[in-house]
Amino acid sequence: MSIAVPEDGENLLASVAPNVVQSIRAFRICDLQSQAAKQGQHFLYAYCLEASTKQQVLGKIAQSFGFPRHFAKNFDALSDCLTDLPYKAGPQSGFVIVLEQLPNTAKFDKEARETLLDVFRDAADFWADKKVAFRVFYSFE
Repeated sequence: MSIAVPEDGENLLASVAPNVVQSIRAFRICDLQSQAAKQGQHFLYAYCLEASTKQQVLGKIAQSFGFPRHFAKNFDALSDCLTDLPYKAGPQSGFVIVLEQLPNTAKFDKEARETLLDVFRDAADFWADKKVAFRVFYSFE
């Protein structure tokens, strides 16, 4: 299956559901960042290759996304930072999130990866209810 990637100047995100968590596939990070900027949406990026545990992955996401210092490195706190905090901050224009090179280690196994992605899926559902685009793209190492 191939993905039709729009020509320069076209809306790359038009081919992606507004509230989704999916593999990055043929999308280039710089193109996603550019499209987010063109649409006035938040672009959040975390490069996780050096992380090998749940705590390290959550720490990398927290640091990269600029979460508050008091962020507890657990999935509930991640959920709060993706939903409650920005919602309470006022109207949001949308989000484009990239989680690059999520680890595949004994301490961050398939179950941990799926739980992490479920948190992002729940956040996508939360924002869909508010009619705010929330697109997440991920890759595994």
